[in-house]
Amino acid sequence: MSLTFHTHSASETIELGKKIGSFLKKGDIIAMQGTLAAGKTTITKGIALSLGVQDEITSPTFCLISEYEGKMTLYHMDVYRLEGGDDFINLGVEDLIYGNGVSLIEWSEKVMSELPKKTIILRLEPIEGTTERTITLENWPYGEIK
Repeated sequence: MSLTFHTHSASETIELGKKIGSFLKKGDIIAMQGTLAAGKTTITKGIALSLGVQDEITSPTFCLISEYEGKMTLYHMDVYRLEGGDDFINLGVEDLIYGNGVSLIEWSEKVMSELPKKTIILRLEPIEGTTERTITLENWPYGEIK
């Protein structure tokens, strides 16, 4: 199933993240795609809140993987600096993406070949000159989000 949303502000993007996160189950993987400053970390903040994460969510660009504890473990990955799928696997991510938490992968375009078919794709497209975003979920297994 594919769903499309339109948010007008960072706070609306966080609220959408909360709704998305409320559906997620252990083992879910979200492959986030979008340009620089598209809102990937912003929507992650909402997903984390719905998972009971109390820590501040920041972009894991330099540490590559951030782990947060909540009702479920959240693995927040940023693969921007990786060369491709081999680098991704060499990080030891298989234990994470096939584990008991939820995995969010920023810049996932680089590693899609290494992700399972059940991976949920979340695309963020900023509307130039505004704080608005078009956000699309593909391969969404949980039905409508209201």
